[in-house]
Amino acid sequence: MRLYKRGRLWWCEFRVDKVRYQYSCKTDNYNLAKELAAARYADVLRENANLPKKLNKQFFLSDVWNQYQKNLNNSKETIRSKVLSAKHFLPAFGDKDIKFITKNQIIDYQYKRKLETLSLHPGKREQEVSFRSVNIEITTLHHFFNWCSDHGYLDKNPAAGIKKLNELSRLKTLSDSDIEKLIAGATNKLTRDLITFLIYTGYRKGEALNLKWDDVDMQNDYLGFVKETGLKELIVSNTCRQMKMTEENSDTDEKHRD
Repeated sequence: MRLYKRGRLWWCEFRVDKVRYQYSCKTDNYNLAKELAAARYADVLRENANLPKKLNKQFFLSDVWNQYQKNLNNSKETIRSKVLSAKHFLPAFGDKDIKFITKNQIIDYQYKRKLETLSLHPGKREQEVSFRSVNIEITTLHHFFNWCSDHGYLDKNPAAGIKKLNELSRLKTLSDSDIEKLIAGATNKLTRDLITFLIYTGYRKGEALNLKWDDVDMQNDYLGFVKETGLKELIVSNTCRQMKMTEENSDTDEKHRD
């Protein structure tokens, strides 16, 4: 018997009763390929002798996962994420032979985890909830089954082709230091004052530029406006968008009044 490589996978070749046999070991691991080739050779001998094939060894997901985890060479953060995901799917799949885990079973698991996530957000609609953690779990399973396929445990990946659930995009907020850098980077005082005004009032640029002095109540230190849309007035916020002016903002407005 001889082992040789085609691409990155090992193959075995042997002869029994002058008949030549060639098989892919479906792995890039030499030691595992050696074991699989020996098992394949034994099966051919048993078949030729009219003996039943040796029963296939069971590979429970929890055992193979431990082997997979030992061979991870990702960043610490990625490994931590995979371990956290495994805490959710190991109770569901850990005692199952990986050869008999199907795509439908993984989809059922995904749906169950989706319902669990929704239960944590009562009163919210499905499109208002992010299922990012569930997607990470399915992605982790996908990577794991790919590894299993590469190392001869599986013929194909049962997690392939499963669609991701909805994820809400995360809004990036500016830190205090980011705000200071943004204001300090202004090329002139007018721009700097405008940026400061937008940050500390929450106004949009167009809203700020369309403000009139009639919208400013210097006596009560408030500013606000009523936005007109077509034939009716749209009240911005609950009544109108009002921001109490600080002493610094009040000074800025006085300087730019002209």
